Amino acid sequence: MGDYNTTFTTGDHKNITGYQHYMKIEFIKHVSTCVIISIGFPLTLLTIYALYSLIRKDHVAPIYIINLLITDLLQLCCMIVFESTPTDTVFFLIVYFIYKCLLVTSVGFMVCVSLERYLVIAHPLWYRFRRTIKISVVVCVVVWVVPPVFFFGVLSLVSGSVRRMIISFFFIIPFPLFIFFLVGTLRALSASVSVSPEEKRRIVGILVLVLLIYTLLFLPSIILLLLQEARSGVFYNLVVILVRVSPLADLALYVFIRKYIVSKFVAAVCCCKMEISDNDVPAVNVDDI
Repeated sequence: MGDYNTTFTTGDHKNITGYQHYMKIEFIKHVSTCVIISIGFPLTLLTIYALYSLIRKDHVAPIYIINLLITDLLQLCCMIVFESTPTDTVFFLIVYFIYKCLLVTSVGFMVCVSLERYLVIAHPLWYRFRRTIKISVVVCVVVWVVPPVFFFGVLSLVSGSVRRMIISFFFIIPFPLFIFFLVGTLRALSASVSVSPEEKRRIVGILVLVLLIYTLLFLPSIILLLLQEARSGVFYNLVVILVRVSPLADLALYVFIRKYIVSKFVAAVCCCKMEISDNDVPAVNVDDI
């Protein structure tokens, strides 16, 4: 009887310790999410308004960033629902499904931003004559529609490890694209004479920032899926927090569309010297993008 009581007490102590550790992690997640929501929600609204004011005829560059920030705003709304701990299971699952779709959509618009910046440098003439509001709207509609169709259509037909592999593959595709856009842009910089040096620095800064955001905040979730780790533990909770930080990180894109800040920052980070183009050469006007 004595041994039984000792074993029970030890096991009970371990359960209490494990529960306290779990509650501590949940508290950290809750506080982190509340801070993200409190900071991100008003700043995202202000940034969307500021970017919307930049849209004018044949000036389509901010559209992708605005859509990216809209996905971030909706993600923050989903986080509010998560933190309110709804009792309706169906409602929670619907919001969770929307949140997953928004994550994929945000990555899609990150690809659009990088692709558009790459075209400015690598294919300036094509970009100048093809950049229209109509094309941008069509691209935005496709990016918004594909994720729910993908999750509701394709993933509903498979389950288990196959689903995890498909999701991992779907998320990892943008990574080589970001690298290609950045490397291709850097290679084309020396030959480009249609874009001013200051705009070159801003474009490279945006590409570097998008790659860093994806690598630091989204890539760990892909590793988590590939490892098939359980929905618990330190690494899982770290991945959750990193993904939730992405709306705040996307706000940094607005910094890179301002002229004077980006010039000094990119010069320090990239350590790349841009050649000054001849003042007589007409530049592509991508001001304030």
